[in-house]
Amino acid sequence: MPEETLKRTPLYEKHKEAGGKMVAFGGWELPVQYTAGVIAEHMAVRNACGLFDVSHMGEISCTGPDALSNLNYLLTNKMDGMDIGDARYSPMCNEKGGTVDDLIVYCRGPEDYFIVVNASNKDKDLQWMLNHRKGNVTFSDLSDKYAQIALQGPAAFRSLQSWCLRKISR
Repeated sequence: MPEETLKRTPLYEKHKEAGGKMVAFGGWELPVQYTAGVIAEHMAVRNACGLFDVSHMGEISCTGPDALSNLNYLLTNKMDGMDIGDARYSPMCNEKGGTVDDLIVYCRGPEDYFIVVNASNKDKDLQWMLNHRKGNVTFSDLSDKYAQIALQGPAAFRSLQSWCLRKISR
């Protein structure tokens, strides 16, 4: 049986340069730890913040005059009242109440939403959306067009704010 060809994020070489130990995960080659070790990395994120390459996640756009009504139909959390730049978490359930997946929806405009789904479920999630769409809406797989970095931890907002202010003041 031929060996599986793993996908690599745009940051793959940077992970290798930084000493990342790469492992197979859901069809991707991703870092599982760096030279400092898992405990040190965990504590850094717990006490301050850390960056995560989440480029392997799936990205789907939902656009059109009926985009919002489709999201409200497909998801358990209502997407009403979101401003541009807002994000909202929601499960997406099947007709029996079982979970298809959980995802995050970002509002890019009144008829333009960006949906981040779990990498291993991307194709299944997109097909579910396509099979249950109503009215004038388009769902598109944008996964090959985006890379994502997640900044997480209690100091994440402050660190990002500080970085942005330094960039602006240059």
